[in-house]
Amino acid sequence: MKKFIQILSIALLGAGLVACESLKLGDAGLSKAPETSGATIDTLFASITDADKVLTTAYYYLPYGLLTDFDSKMGGDFLESITDHFISNKHSDNDGPNNLYYSGGLSANLTGSYAGGENYRYGSEKDYTVIRYAWLFLENADRIPNADPALLARKKAEAKVCMAIAYANMLRYLGGVPILDHAVEADEEMKYPRNTFAETVDFIVKLCDEAAPDLPWSVAAADDGRMTRAAALGLKLRILCFAASPTFNSDTKWHPDADEYTCYGNYDHGRWAAAKAAADEFMKEQLSNGFYALEQATVADPVKGIQPRDYRLAYRRGYVNRGSTESIISIRKSNSTSYHDNHFEVQGSYGSGCSLNWVNKFPWANGEPFPEDFPWEDKGAWPEHPFFKPDPNGTLKVNNATFTETRDPRLYENVCVPGDIWRDGSVGRCYDNHKYHQDGCPGFTMMKFVMQQNSDRSNPPHWCMMRFAEVLLNAAEAYNEADGGPTDKAYSYVNAVRNRVGLPNLPEDMTQEEFRKALILERELEFGFEEVRWFDMVRWGLTEAFTTPLKGLTSIGDSPTAATVFKFKEKEAYPPRKWYTDFNTKWYLAPIPAIEINKDYGMTQNPGW
Repeated sequence: MKKFIQILSIALLGAGLVACESLKLGDAGLSKAPETSGATIDTLFASITDADKVLTTAYYYLPYGLLTDFDSKMGGDFLESITDHFISNKHSDNDGPNNLYYSGGLSANLTGSYAGGENYRYGSEKDYTVIRYAWLFLENADRIPNADPALLARKKAEAKVCMAIAYANMLRYLGGVPILDHAVEADEEMKYPRNTFAETVDFIVKLCDEAAPDLPWSVAAADDGRMTRAAALGLKLRILCFAASPTFNSDTKWHPDADEYTCYGNYDHGRWAAAKAAADEFMKEQLSNGFYALEQATVADPVKGIQPRDYRLAYRRGYVNRGSTESIISIRKSNSTSYHDNHFEVQGSYGSGCSLNWVNKFPWANGEPFPEDFPWEDKGAWPEHPFFKPDPNGTLKVNNATFTETRDPRLYENVCVPGDIWRDGSVGRCYDNHKYHQDGCPGFTMMKFVMQQNSDRSNPPHWCMMRFAEVLLNAAEAYNEADGGPTDKAYSYVNAVRNRVGLPNLPEDMTQEEFRKALILERELEFGFEEVRWFDMVRWGLTEAFTTPLKGLTSIGDSPTAATVFKFKEKEAYPPRKWYTDFNTKWYLAPIPAIEINKDYGMTQNPGW
């Protein structure tokens, strides 16, 4: 029987892989066949160029972490908004954070506008679409006439990494899931039993191991965006660290109903050893092949030397720029510079923003911790300015005055603090008496991906799913856990991330627990809005991050549009969360919609739902 497939209009545009239209698969390709346009497998695989359109479709449906029309995850809100970093005040009918998480209203029986507000809605996401097209390519690639064997092997490996990313995405939200070993057809018996947590981890690792030898370590600009050996090995390291973490790798169940589908069920130190081996594997390749590196500050003014803003811009290049030496996995949907408009419109239309809890974790520019008891209501009691200090040589200019940043440069790139430039060259609206201040704003807005000037968004966008900085911190974590404490390598990897933004090395002679705590904090400072914090809260069982009430900061400036002097006062951040007083570890994994379980193809419910 011939297989049929709907073709997307797909172009390999100059800057990378981009799809131009959407495809309706229904229920993630599990129970409905694609619509057919009359194209057959023979025509699809008549040439390497035609077959590449199938592979590019798998690329197109990979997860995308920024708000776009690509999907409606969380009802069009940020994953960060259910962490301790960010508070949503969107309050729309389909808004997931307020309707489902803050209120505790999430369930397996959501209908109407609430369905789709989850952080992951199994059966409606696009991971199985990726998997189906990857299998379609793998099953039929050998029929391409006169294909270069090496090129064909490389493209098969790309399909396997795409598939591994899709399974890794589901694993982190759901635990074990059904593993498909072929491209599903419409008329086959729909029986896909759920695989265990261990089997799903092993399958992801297997795909990465199979793909790595046939992939280049890095690619030329013309192929930027395609999967590489670094992507395969970086993903393998991420998943092995996730699986070896205490929530899933413990003799104590993370939930009374946790089973083989949602954890290992025991502790095995060998899982951390496997993560360490994966770190060594990546670093050995990096030592041999180079290319990947943290973006470093360049001196804008030779007389002044490196300034705080220079560190900030280096950090920005690492997550914003396509083709950066820091980009390990880059996902593209469009070349349009307006593709991310939905992302910063949330900040322009609602009183959403970052928590003071997170802001207080960013140290001073010299690396000293910011004091928990900072006297916000009596600024004169502390000699340092909390965000900016007047400086005739400073690079921030507001109302003909110049200022210099006083904190970790990453604070300003993640968070718009009072007095900073935001989005269109104007002073950010986060302070309370700003002309365009939004009610409910906790005193800080989001800066990541929004940036400061319209010109900052003039390049084709992408979602940097994995940066070299994450590989370094994952490797440091694996060494610390596998070796019972930090090694010289572990220190060097964390220090590289800190030094890139001008922070000093970590103190020496830290215990394993001290290093672990410092590392988790470093990830908070480095990866804001990059979909890292939620999974760190889950895998490390950071109960305090769920249950500690979030704070905000009232700021009254000396101007309704461009304030430079402020009076501060700490405040409660609203809305509150049910988690503060009634937290249940069931939230670690998403519920499986009852409609999917009732289809009886083999999926089971997650603990507590």
